[in-house]
Amino acid sequence: MGFMETIKVTKAQTSKLHSVDFKNLGFGKVFTDHMLIADYKDGHWQTPEIIPYGPICFDPSMATLHYGQSIFEGVKAFRMQDGRSAIFRPIENFKRFNRSAYRMEMPDVTEEIFIEGMRKLLQIEDQWIPHELEHALYIRPFMFGISERLGVMPSATYKFIIILSPVGPYYSAPMRIQVEEKYVRAVEGGIGRAKTAGNYAASLHPFAVANKNGFDQVLWTDAHEHKYVQECGTINIFFLVDGRLITPSLEQGTILEGVTRDSVIKVAREMGVTVEERHISILELIEAHKAGVFTEAFGSGTAATISKVQEIKYKEHSLQFEPLQFKLADTIKAKLTAIRDGLEPDTHGWMLPVF
Repeated sequence: MGFMETIKVTKAQTSKLHSVDFKNLGFGKVFTDHMLIADYKDGHWQTPEIIPYGPICFDPSMATLHYGQSIFEGVKAFRMQDGRSAIFRPIENFKRFNRSAYRMEMPDVTEEIFIEGMRKLLQIEDQWIPHELEHALYIRPFMFGISERLGVMPSATYKFIIILSPVGPYYSAPMRIQVEEKYVRAVEGGIGRAKTAGNYAASLHPFAVANKNGFDQVLWTDAHEHKYVQECGTINIFFLVDGRLITPSLEQGTILEGVTRDSVIKVAREMGVTVEERHISILELIEAHKAGVFTEAFGSGTAATISKVQEIKYKEHSLQFEPLQFKLADTIKAKLTAIRDGLEPDTHGWMLPVF
């Protein structure tokens, strides 16, 4: 018996599928009929189950509520042109999930539970994968400590869950971003590389301030000088300067190792574009913009895919761009889309079939 066959499945009595307007989804507002759950106790993972999507019960002393032991991932499944469905690079998300678990002193999730459990859930929910362009089924695996006790220590028990949400485009228009000068997302030696809930909680107030000022995102800078750019709240960032594609390096551990970021770098290099992963200061970008050689800025992420930037605001400087004239961002996005849709050969083995 294969691992998928060991997963107990309890089907929902009714489906919400036919009540969903797939042409007006937004992001993360609609969820499918089922979810996968697995518990970790006594030092090992129990066999996962697939149950109807719904509330979960927890004790008020549950560890995560008090000490923040919570991590998650973002993955997407796509409807290919021939009608098949496939998941984009889930193995990389699995690896990153367990890197986050290590940093947060949580147990590794097995590949069987994460990958095969995900595929089993998607097989049940295959009809939820949209057919519309720029749409996908967003996959949210997450894990949190569930020990019922107070005390600053790792939880002894954990719950792993996967939920699914059909989604449309994350950003419907090019972004305006504000360079953050006061708050920081991460410091060297901190948890910036981990995809943990606390990182996103810390970003909410700075984002709210920027949003009130008319901006869609903040561009984080280093904690020491507020000089070197790092990433935005939901995306890694890329700059096209004098024909070179530049993105902040990962070496200090303050930036999330984006799966889409890695995909952009690989595709760009295959196209013959010089890609530089390095420190880059906001002042360097300002000077390049003044010289007319800073021509494109865009972000990458699982939720956002490729999102163009129309303005970067720093102090009195407003760096304006013409997103309709972006050639590299459009070419990279088209290449990734063609691979995901099955219109170009998947030479990297990025697409994992659902069936």
